[in-house]
Amino acid sequence: MMIENTGLNGVKSDLALLDETAEKAGFVRWQWEYYRATYEYKIEDNKTEYYVRMNTRVVEGKLEKPDTILVIEAVYMGKATFPHGLEYETPIPAAVQGIANKKLQQFKEMLEA
Repeated sequence: MMIENTGLNGVKSDLALLDETAEKAGFVRWQWEYYRATYEYKIEDNKTEYYVRMNTRVVEGKLEKPDTILVIEAVYMGKATFPHGLEYETPIPAAVQGIANKKLQQFKEMLEA
């Protein structure tokens, strides 16, 4: 499920600030390679795990250099599946969506501060 109207799509930041802000907001940079990174936030609801993901892409430099500039490309959410992966077509409970929206707003405010 794509999460629209977060105000994050297209936002640029250097890697150092993005990593610091993500950590403070509870996001983790899991998947990464030299030109992209994915930040995730886990939400648990009745023994079901959901993940909010932010995809970023390098626009200047290479990852692992603090001054690398990244742009947030997409924000989406899915239900965790076994053994690993996300299912994006499953309806997300309203309470989980609410938590995700609050967390994304918090992340955006911290990034802009």
